[in-house]
Amino acid sequence: MSAPADILVLNTGSSSVKFAVFDAQLQERISGVAEGIGGHGHLRIGAQKEALDLPDHGEALSAVLDRLTQKGAGPDNLRAVAHRVVHGGTGLTMPARITPDVRAEIQACVPLAPLHNPHALLAIDALEQLAPDLPQYASFDTAFHATAPEVASRYALPPQAEALGLRRYGFHGLSYASLCRRLPEISDAPLPSRLLAFHLGNGASICAIKDGQSVATTMGYSPLEGLTMGTRVGTLDPNATLRLVEEFGLTETKALLNHHSGLAGLSGGLSDMRALEEAGTAEAQFAIDHFCYWAIRHGHSMIGALDGCDAIAFTGGIGENARSIRARILEGFAWLGCTITPDRNLKNAPCLTSPNAETTAWIVPAEEERQIAKDANTLIAGGRA
Repeated sequence: MSAPADILVLNTGSSSVKFAVFDAQLQERISGVAEGIGGHGHLRIGAQKEALDLPDHGEALSAVLDRLTQKGAGPDNLRAVAHRVVHGGTGLTMPARITPDVRAEIQACVPLAPLHNPHALLAIDALEQLAPDLPQYASFDTAFHATAPEVASRYALPPQAEALGLRRYGFHGLSYASLCRRLPEISDAPLPSRLLAFHLGNGASICAIKDGQSVATTMGYSPLEGLTMGTRVGTLDPNATLRLVEEFGLTETKALLNHHSGLAGLSGGLSDMRALEEAGTAEAQFAIDHFCYWAIRHGHSMIGALDGCDAIAFTGGIGENARSIRARILEGFAWLGCTITPDRNLKNAPCLTSPNAETTAWIVPAEEERQIAKDANTLIAGGRA
């Protein structure tokens, strides 16, 4: 009997577990989500959906493994489980097999990602109980940006403040790593040396990628910094934050900046780009203008970090699907010789410009789950299983 080849990828949130099973060729076989953890929830695999009581993450993962077993993809048929972990800090800068030491480092990063890392740890610990013989791996959303120079990563803070872990880590790293892998396959050409990459979705960021490595990105200590996002404010004067704390208190300020700002704050509650484009109100139009303006403005700062630009790439839900938003943003880079071809943009063609343009523009579908599976597969193949 041949050894198991499938890898289960988990993306665990506060009330959900998204999962996907990949085969030896890294093709997705099964995917789904357990939602409503903490009460009455449901489990969806493919088109099948069932209501379930999901009191905690352990029960949710038990249900996921049970249903996967029924489909021939349970623990006995898996080669490994691979987790998305948002924050690896300065120590976890590469994918890793989860050992007690690695788990302790993920735990140590909880103060840096209190809304994310604890849920990944819940899944890691639950799997240790449910399938103790199944190897577990982790890929870190911050790791891709570990190559950025210190001058890009450090805030202008004294040592006692930096000792708290206050530095630019950057996020969406798995998306950017996947983009670097996929773009040469899509373009049938080497990865451009100076690549300006836009990950545009409810969370949004830009990355300056030089020779395949991150040299700068717009998100910083947290995913709150940088672009105007669905509900996040983006870059804000620190004194403005302090004023909000004085007026509304810390808890309300956190909620305001993370969940009630950005596109939603400007438009009167709409955070979805499709809804904004359909709304037809002055507030919605201003929110779109704000999003595009700051994408262009921050994009130019990334070009400064790259010392130029050879190509632009879009990924994420907005980047892949919002034609008018892409066109608006690329207008800001026409001076690079990056002129969008309207027909290509309308069709969501992989190349949005003429392939012979001085600076080309591309759509690269996001494949973060496949990237996580690839990371685990590479570690296993390299003998670090």
